[in-house]
Amino acid sequence: MNDHKGILLESGTNELEIVEFQVGSNKFGINVIKVKEIIQPIKVTFIPHAHPHVEGIVQLRGEVLPVVSMAKVLGLPVVVKNEQEKYIVAEFNKQRVVFHVDNVTQIHRISWDQIEKPSDIYQGSASHVIGVIKRDDEMILLLDFERIIVDINPESGINVDSVKKLGNRERSNKKIVIVEDSPLLRKLLHDTLNEAGYVNLDFFENGKDALDFLESLEKVSPDVSEHVQMVVTDIEMPQMDGHALTRRIKESSNLSKLPVLIFSSLITDDLRHKGDQVGAEDQISKPEIAELVLKIDKFIL
Repeated sequence: MNDHKGILLESGTNELEIVEFQVGSNKFGINVIKVKEIIQPIKVTFIPHAHPHVEGIVQLRGEVLPVVSMAKVLGLPVVVKNEQEKYIVAEFNKQRVVFHVDNVTQIHRISWDQIEKPSDIYQGSASHVIGVIKRDDEMILLLDFERIIVDINPESGINVDSVKKLGNRERSNKKIVIVEDSPLLRKLLHDTLNEAGYVNLDFFENGKDALDFLESLEKVSPDVSEHVQMVVTDIEMPQMDGHALTRRIKESSNLSKLPVLIFSSLITDDLRHKGDQVGAEDQISKPEIAELVLKIDKFIL
């Protein structure tokens, strides 16, 4: 599990591989791209007054990492230790963290269009579920690991103050299409970009909806840049991911001139080539919102 560079070498296929794991009797999924390795549990050092979801810290190859109890995160009873328990060592948002789970079962390769967005009826504002994968007679729930970490450490999230430090800014009427499936992040991006002077924003929950919108503009005018000046997209989204969206935009004769910025927790040195392959103008790692604003300035002002 240590090297995922060879997985899904072609970018923009709208596919992903997920590691399926268990907590209690439920099955959950994490994108393979986020997983550095899967190990047996090791000795945890308890930290007084830590967040209730944090079991403590471990030392792994000289690096000190927090251990997050997925049972506590999900509000499930913490069961007696069993031989199947595993630590999933993950990396995203420029940080590493260990998730303690009851078992890791298998890896699935699926298409984003097989992943359903959770219904608002059972989703709830506190839910960590971002997608539902139906397989035969069971379901695998995809979780929002970025939100899990922001709940534990709000400082790791998008910070409006970092944009305020850029100083007074002119308001811009340039229209930006933003594609982000997390309601929490949509609100943060709305507030932060407004603070930066970008007030003409159109939000979409996934790449498919955004592409449908852009293609509808083509019918109004072949020069889409009259209506939209930039696309900012996340990567992980149900229906159509950000790499597939970028690829479709860049393959379209009318849309290809639109600058596309990828703003995702998955921008690492190992994965940057995926955004390059599909033609993104630039890629910024969450939560570096000030850097995103400067890149928007660069490409559309």
